[in-house]
Amino acid sequence: MVQAYVLVQTEAGRAADVARDIAGIEGVTQAEDVTGPYDVIVRAEAEDIDALGRLVVARIQRLAGIARTLTCPIVHI
Repeated sequence: MVQAYVLVQTEAGRAADVARDIAGIEGVTQAEDVTGPYDVIVRAEAEDIDALGRLVVARIQRLAGIARTLTCPIVHI
């Protein structure tokens, strides 16, 4: 299992809508709208890194209101 944080920049005024839409996607365990350089922080999980990539590119990035994402896989050191 691979887990990651996905940092999302949205179009102005869309953070709450985007967070709600992302929260409904399978594989997303948490989605919160925040302040700062990113508007939504998502915690997601997938079977492997390829599945995580598909989750981000095919499911999250395609939502209306998203300008950019940055995916940060979690590592256990």
